[in-house]
Order: sequence, then C-alpha cells, then structure tokens
Amino acid sequence: MSHSGKSISELGLDSLNDRFTESLSCEANKPDFRELDLGSPVSPLRTRQSGVATATSSSSSSSGSVSGRNGQNPVGRRSDSGPNSHSGELSGSSESSPTAAESLRSGGTAGGRNFKTNGQARSDSGSSPLIYSGHGSVNSPPLNVLPTGNICPSGKILKTGMTPNRSQRSDVLGSGMGNYGHGSIMRGGVAAAKCGGGGEPGSPVNQGLSCGSSGGGSGGGGDFMKRSMPSVDPEEVKRAGNEQYKRGHFAEALTLYDRAIALSPANAAYRSNRAAALTGLGRVWEAVKECEEAVRLDPNYGRAHQRLASLFLRLGQVENARRHLTFPGLNPGLAEFQRLQAVEKHLNKCTDARRIGDWKSVLREGDAAIASGADHCPQLSICRAEALLKLHQIDEAELSLQSVPKLEPSTKVCSQTRFFGMLSEAYLYFVRAQYEMALGRFENAVTAAENAGQVDARNVEVAVLINNVRLVARARARGNDLFKSERFTEACSAYGEGLKLDPSNPVLYCNRAACWFKLGMWERSIEDCNQALSIQPSYTKALLRRAASNNKLERWEDAVQDYEVLRKELPYNNEVAESLFHAQVALKKSRGEEVYNIKFGGEVEEVSGLEHFRAAVSLQGISVVHFKANSNSQCKQISPFVDTLCGRYPSINFLKVDIEDSPAVANMENVRIVPTFKIYKNGNRVKEIICPSREMLEHSVKHYSF
Repeated sequence: MSHSGKSISELGLDSLNDRFTESLSCEANKPDFRELDLGSPVSPLRTRQSGVATATSSSSSSSGSVSGRNGQNPVGRRSDSGPNSHSGELSGSSESSPTAAESLRSGGTAGGRNFKTNGQARSDSGSSPLIYSGHGSVNSPPLNVLPTGNICPSGKILKTGMTPNRSQRSDVLGSGMGNYGHGSIMRGGVAAAKCGGGGEPGSPVNQGLSCGSSGGGSGGGGDFMKRSMPSVDPEEVKRAGNEQYKRGHFAEALTLYDRAIALSPANAAYRSNRAAALTGLGRVWEAVKECEEAVRLDPNYGRAHQRLASLFLRLGQVENARRHLTFPGLNPGLAEFQRLQAVEKHLNKCTDARRIGDWKSVLREGDAAIASGADHCPQLSICRAEALLKLHQIDEAELSLQSVPKLEPSTKVCSQTRFFGMLSEAYLYFVRAQYEMALGRFENAVTAAENAGQVDARNVEVAVLINNVRLVARARARGNDLFKSERFTEACSAYGEGLKLDPSNPVLYCNRAACWFKLGMWERSIEDCNQALSIQPSYTKALLRRAASNNKLERWEDAVQDYEVLRKELPYNNEVAESLFHAQVALKKSRGEEVYNIKFGGEVEEVSGLEHFRAAVSLQGISVVHFKANSNSQCKQISPFVDTLCGRYPSINFLKVDIEDSPAVANMENVRIVPTFKIYKNGNRVKEIICPSREMLEHSVKHYSF
C-alpha cells in the first residue's frame, strides 16, 4: 500500500492540539479569521467557508429595502362636494384604477342631467364600466359581502354593481368605492394585480402589460404618450396620465403627471395623482411627500387627506393616519376605522410585550400588525430583528434587517415619528448595535449605538445601550490584551466583566473558553463553549474549542461528535479531518479494539496485481475497492468523486483496480460490470455495490468509517 501521511504513533493528539494552539496570532480589537485557532480568543462569530450569510453592511445604514409587500391599502369614500373637490383628481385609493372622467364628460352636464345609462359610460380603452363620482350618493357594497382587499377568500374577484351617479363636476375621477384605499383589484373588471399600493417595479403590470382591462392592453400607449407629452395643456397631459394609470402603467403615468405639474405647479390634484402613481410603484415615502405637498397647496383638500391616511397606516403611523382620516368633511367607511383599530391594537400589544421582554409575543403581534395593514412599516421589520436577536436566532435576525423597507424620515411629519418611544432612525441604529454585538463586531456596535444617540440624544434606552456597548467593548479589548500577554486568569476576569453587561454574547463566552483551555481547566472551557453554542449553534470556533477540551479529557465519543459536525461545515479542511481521524482511532482503542498500522490521509492507491490486492484488503480497518475500466464512461464520471471521498474519509483505505490491466483480480472477485465497489473490513468483504449513485456510495462509505 502506498498511502502517504503520519501514523498515529508519529503524531499524537497533544501535538496536534499544540499546532492548533500556536496557529493564530492575537490582535487586540480585531477579529481573526483562522478557523482552527484553539488558542486566541480574538474570534469572529462565524467561520463557515460558504453558505453562511455574514452581514458586512455598515452599522450606520439600514440593510436592504422592501418594495414587494402586499399592496392592499385602505379605501374610503368622501363627499365630492364643497371646497375639497379638485378637477382631474384620481378618486378612491392609490390602488383604485383611475377612471377617465374626461371621456365621460360628453355624457352629462353640470346642470344635473343624467349621464349615460349603466353600462354605456366606458373609457376609450374599452375597459369595463367606469363610475363617475359626483354629488350623488354612491352605493357601497355591504361590508359582509366585500372583504378587505376586495378579494374573496377563494381568491376570486367579487364583481360589484356599478351605477353612474349625478354630478355637477365634469372632471373629478372616481371609482365609486365605498371603502377608500382597500384592495388591489380595480372596479369594473380592471384587475390591478398589485396596481395599487403595492405594485412592484418590474412586475408585468409595470412592464407595459394591461392590468386586466378588457381590451385595454398596452397597444397604443406609446403613441398616446407621444401625443400628450408635447401638449401645453396640463389637463390634457393629466388625462393621459390617468389613462396610463388605469392600465397599470405607473411609470408612464408618473412621467405624465410630472409634466402636468411642471405646467401647473400649484395644482394640488396633480400632486395627489402623482402620489397615486408613486404608490403603485411601491415608493410609499415619496407618495407621502407628494400628498403633504398637495395638502400644503390646499389644506382643505379632502382626497389628499384620504390618501395620507392610507399611506400612514401602511407605515404603521396610526395617529397620523387617524388625524387625516377624521379630517372635517370626510366620510370614510367603517372598514377604514376597523382596519386602523386592528393595526393599533396589535401595535399596542407588541409594545407591551417588548416592555416586559416577551419576545415571542413581540414577533406574533408585529406580524399581525403587518397583516392588518402596516405592510410597509420599517419599524416593525426592525422590531422583528430585535426579537429574533433576543431569542438567539441571529441568522434570522440578519435576514429581517435586510428586509427593512427603506427608511426615509424626510417628510414633514415622518421625521419626528417615534416607535417604542424612540425616533425611528435611532431605533434602526439601536437594533443594529445589538446585532453587531452578537456577531462580536464590537467597534461596529459602538459606532451604531453612538449614531442612535446622535439621532435621539434624550432617549434613556439609547443612552443605556451606548454605555453598555462601550463597557463591553473595553472589557473585550482588555481581555484580548491580557490573553496576548499570557495572563490568562486576568483575561478570564476581563471577559467575565463583559458578560455581566451582555450575558448573551457568544463571542465573550468563546474567548473565555480559550483562557480556561490555556489554564488546563477543560471542564470550564467546555461549559463556556456550551453557553456560546446554545446562543449560536453554528459557531464553529466554539465547536473546535469544545472538541479540543474533550480530547484533553479523553472524552473521545464527544470529541468525535463535534469533529463530525465540523467536518460537514468544513469538508475540505485537512486539520479538522486529521483531528477527527485521531479521535476516532482513540475511541476504538478505548473500546478495546485492535488498532495498528493505520495511517492518516493519502490518495487512492492503484492495485498492480493479485498479491498486491490481497495484501491491501487484508489490512486492519476498512478498505474500499473501486473496480473500473478506463474505457468506461461511468467510471470516468465517478472516479473524481472517489478521490473526493478519499480526502473526506481519511481513515478509510481507498483502492482502485483496472479490470483490463488486472484481469486476474477481476476474475478472482468475479467482477463483470463496472463500476463496482467492494468494501472490506479487516480482510473480510462486507458489502458490494454495482453502479451506485454518488449519494449511495458515500452513504455506504460513511457507514463503515470509524
């Protein structure tokens, strides 16, 4: 046998552990990245080579943004008479299809004459009937018939009756919806498919496809734009924008509304229409700013207040939503108040649960608030991340932070919005600091905490966090310096001071475990590793230190279990493989089994003849023989995988026999089909596999390994 490698007698466990211990240099306040360092406490939380998402974003910015949530928003109705009426305004919610009122103008007069009869008033695009929203009453669907979002539980669209109403205004657009802002399905059969509040950029509806209108496809939209954009009549440009909005072409509608605003900057209706298009594109914060500008231009503009109420509720700002929903002169439906109350109820329960540290309830109530309508609330995503951190689910917390909708506290009202008594931007930094601490990135944590303090200097919770983070970072830095000076007892005390302030920090536990290991106190090292792993089960550094401590205590079975886990996490790490091999050999010896002449590592050994084959398979331990033929395509495909298995399971002796070059061996073993694998244990054949898959082969090899 031509195996290369060191024998168990040549390289003992102590020398291997010493190699681990001396393999890493300590740098104070800087995480190391040597995965197998057993000595230095200066360690990152995660050392997986792949498949592990490690956040590297700056602690001073929110990670990621979300624009793809359900776009269903509250809908309300208002009285169209009085000073709140605006020419050319999109009625209903930002989710409702704009109806081309201008195309209906010829069907009625301001003198109270009736419009075209039901079913005759249609847009030029050939869509289903459009409802003109005038002074007359609007027949709203019963609440027990039309559920939230205008979608039946079965997923079908409820078709509601639509009757034209009298009006004294010729250019106010409306959908006749009784509930403002609810739903992404447009009346008259124009299925918005996220056209309203949550339409996502890049979705079919925003790529020029019709939003479900009968005959109202994208054909001719480009020509319509070309005809309308050069116009100097803002009403004509606005009407073109309404038509594009109705078809679900929000980007095109936005361009046309921008043109109308440029021609008539003081028109509040154009601003409100622009907000509707922005909402359709998922740009909620910008939509809020447009509605605020519309209200600035006309403080009594009821429709802008309605849209603001819907948008603020999506942002989780209940009081702001209530203030606009109850604006004098508006008449919102019962469903709007019910939805507002549902969001408020869950937010209050979430706040109460956070106050007492009931983090599972925080998760439950936060998710319920999102489902009730606060689907674009960044603070709820941040709150979810905080709860997951407290529940020691660090990977999930990272994903939640990445899904936080973009925080833009730049509107007049949003800039001072508080969540859990904390300014919104400060809360993001507040949770980011906790996340960085959990990962052992103490300097980043200090920066994030200080940023929170700059945003909200008077908040007591922020002030406490800043103080704690600074003290923990100092304790960790002092412990690292003491460890480098080989003052391990004092280093243990320093890390302990940090744990008093942050008792759930896995990095501090793992660092202190390194000190106990150096002091020969392996039981205590295992205890601290157990604490770290209970907080972060995938913490490879803690697994390595626990396995090394178990080696020192000759707890071979526990050591083998840890090394097997590490072998899966670090399949190509040779030192882990060698440690596992020696622990397996020691375990067999402890059980009284004969172990001799076993080497670690090597390559697949090629058998040259019959005597060579007999000698190789007669060795102690497990031998896997690959019978192959160079001319066989299946053998060529699986041979590289056999090489991989040889490195992955170093305690097994891998052999290969070419049946064309060694026909005597093939005849003796009665091999007729290749590839064939035979497994031998101490010279006795225990298994034969013909043409196995890779999974089957590895399963068998693993079963017979030490």
